[in-house]
Amino acid sequence: MPTIKDAAPSQSTSFSNRMSPGMIFVCGFALIRVAIYLVAAPKYGYFRDEMYYLACGEHPAWGYMDQPPLIAWIAWLLEHTIGVSLYALRLFPMLADVACIAMTALLTRKLGGGSWAMGLASFAVLIAPINLAFSHLFTMNAFDPLLWTLIAWFLVDLVQTGNEKNWLWIGILTGITLLNKYGVVFFIPGLLVGVVFSRLRRSLVRPWFWVGVAIATVIALPNFLWQLHWNFPFAQLVRSVRESGRDVMLSPVPYLAQQAQMIGFVSSLLVILALWFLISPQGRRYGVLFWGFLSVLGCMLILKGKFYYVAPVYPVVFSPGAVLFESLTEKRVAQWLRPVYAIVLLLVGALIAPTAIPLLSVEGYMAYTKRLGLRQQKFENQPESALPQIFADMVGWEDRVKIVAEYVHSLPLEQQKVTALGASNYGDAGAVDLFGPKYGLPRSISTANNYWIWGPHEYTGESLILIDEDSPEKFAEHCKSFTLVARLNNPYVRPDENRPIYHCVGLTPNLQSLWPRLKPWQ
Repeated sequence: MPTIKDAAPSQSTSFSNRMSPGMIFVCGFALIRVAIYLVAAPKYGYFRDEMYYLACGEHPAWGYMDQPPLIAWIAWLLEHTIGVSLYALRLFPMLADVACIAMTALLTRKLGGGSWAMGLASFAVLIAPINLAFSHLFTMNAFDPLLWTLIAWFLVDLVQTGNEKNWLWIGILTGITLLNKYGVVFFIPGLLVGVVFSRLRRSLVRPWFWVGVAIATVIALPNFLWQLHWNFPFAQLVRSVRESGRDVMLSPVPYLAQQAQMIGFVSSLLVILALWFLISPQGRRYGVLFWGFLSVLGCMLILKGKFYYVAPVYPVVFSPGAVLFESLTEKRVAQWLRPVYAIVLLLVGALIAPTAIPLLSVEGYMAYTKRLGLRQQKFENQPESALPQIFADMVGWEDRVKIVAEYVHSLPLEQQKVTALGASNYGDAGAVDLFGPKYGLPRSISTANNYWIWGPHEYTGESLILIDEDSPEKFAEHCKSFTLVARLNNPYVRPDENRPIYHCVGLTPNLQSLWPRLKPWQ
């Protein structure tokens, strides 16, 4: 195997060296990502989870039933600075993707890659369908790839320089990542195994490693205590979801096939080359990344987690894969493989991109996928409409809120004052909270997820609108009157979002006494 340079770049690198062809590639890819954002950000509408996180931002806390607090804190920041328009809401995810593209290139250079390897690895991040989908939406998934890649960079730098103070940064990043999403708990054990089986194990008896552990613990501890206070609702939610059979669970071979599709098929070669590099004499010293990747993928194969739970680790392995690809094609006789591979990567990625991010109109998307036979990957056993689940979850929300508003404003003024807007799921509840003020509506109430903690406010159930109620019969027998408000028939929303809207008058027992019994976890 050709020799691969592994020395870290000099700290006195000149500006001209920093703007090497590799960094020029990165700047170009960053501009492309910004252009995609400008086109796609306002299309379709708010995603179900985005509206929920905005609602969480209205209730800042150290934890929430179904996620750590960082996404809600960012939502609060947006609300109090640049606002929550679609462009504003999706700005940070796009910037996180741009930063991830740059960090992947820097990690590649740190591993010994030249300009071509830096460009290839960062391009693989840009073009991966799952990265496009993640970085389009304001969710925790948008930030994990960047945070995991930063952790990897500091580990590689630690291997090269022996600078034990890197553990402080690794600890800070690990704590922040735990406040973003809990998935990093599947990455860290693998990294620790890699530490034990490498020269880094010397860190285990030195203070800087344990200071890093302490820092990560201090940062994440308040969220742990919040979960403890509420009897670990996140764990109970995960158990409930698995027992319900909602998520698609696959055996290893189909699961690996989904992994390949998720990163655009062609980039799978970089993953294979990365594993080869990380066990080779040239790359073995960076085996900590090998164990980190195997830990995430292995745990998800065993637990049958959603396919995209593995996604944040791919930028980490694109880098060593690109380094080896560059090395294998150094000789003139093999250099033609570089542009050929890059072109194939571009063509396949561009072909899949409209299924991952809304670049086309709804009608254009449907025509495109029908013509090419392409579909989004399915990760939940949910009935689908004319649109796949992710896109379907971006349409129809404001229309439903308008229907509710028209009915509420048709009621006598005194009744309007006591009418509660009850939503059966956090999507409808979030939609009422986001669009409701525009139509003169109050905040919603719901027993879904963290809405239960926020309670029924001052409402008693004297007048209660039931939006998208999945079991209206359980309310009908407890209401003095139970009226159909509207039937919905939007062919693009998820079928379960076309449930009727009802009006319950005189609920007994009243909401204040009933609420504790409606707790969504035990």
